[in-house]
Amino acid sequence: MEVILVSIFSAIIIFITVFFMMKAFIIAYKRNELSLRKFIVLSNSSIVIGILVASVLPFGYQGIFDFIN
Repeated sequence: MEVILVSIFSAIIIFITVFFMMKAFIIAYKRNELSLRKFIVLSNSSIVIGILVASVLPFGYQGIFDFIN
């Protein structure tokens, strides 16, 4: 039960981080500091990495809790 709660809270933090990174990328693209290609690459990579990290978290936390107990 505690692994699920910790994973949910960590995933929320990760998704909030990705959301604000996307806002920063959009602002940089509108100011012509990023090209369209770089904007797409950075946006997609941050979304994919965020999803991968959030999906792997429960297994990592389970291992930590098993080690502690």
